[in-house]
Amino acid sequence: MLETPLLDRSTRPLGLTEAGRLYYDFCRDVLRREQEFHDALNQVKGRVEGAVQVAAIYSVGILDMSRLEQELSRRMPAAELQVEYLRPEKVHDAVLNGQADLGILSYPVSTKDLVVIPWREEKMMVALAPTHPLASRKTLSVADLAGHDFVGFDDDLRVGKEVMQYLRRNHAQVSMVMHFDNIQTMKEAVALGTAISILPVRVLGVDIEQGRLVAIPIRGCNLTRPLGIIHLRRKALNRAMQVFLELLREEARAEARA
Repeated sequence: MLETPLLDRSTRPLGLTEAGRLYYDFCRDVLRREQEFHDALNQVKGRVEGAVQVAAIYSVGILDMSRLEQELSRRMPAAELQVEYLRPEKVHDAVLNGQADLGILSYPVSTKDLVVIPWREEKMMVALAPTHPLASRKTLSVADLAGHDFVGFDDDLRVGKEVMQYLRRNHAQVSMVMHFDNIQTMKEAVALGTAISILPVRVLGVDIEQGRLVAIPIRGCNLTRPLGIIHLRRKALNRAMQVFLELLREEARAEARA
């Protein structure tokens, strides 16, 4: 209760007392501020609904993300895609800690906190320079790799473990000369011409076109690198995230058909 008259009843029609005019101005200001609040809130909601934060391993490819960003922008002009490239364990942590909405990494594992969406299976082949003695072969046997200098993944990476286990199972002893935590550096090392590696053939496309590297399949080899998308189970995916996920699925389906 204000405990003061707001209406001047001595006039016809009724008017406002000085306190009434103050209260009227106050109410009008409150309504204006409320409208400004709702307008600002809607703008914030719009930005949130159009934001996608992605953590991805380095080898997913900047060109791939650039193309997906363009298509996302075409379908949702207000959408904003932010991509950070990290090691696999850092991708996992970024999603788990809420620093990224989606994560793209190899050998993803579903947990009580994380959902895994399978994305694509990347075939592994022998990568080597065009000047390497094996470069003229159409195919190779795993035995052909024995004794050659080899560029591998760091021991703590799952893909590196899978490659080395494959070689050991097939009694192909290679000479490990270098190992790295990212494929781009491995490609540069192989391009020097003296060593070979086993890499996902998909990441070699540009290098093959430029004549820097050659990719040769291993007969009978079914070695692949699975890639998947992860997100928190409890996370509600906004519209932009849903559209981006569909773009990733469309790309995988197109590659499978090709």
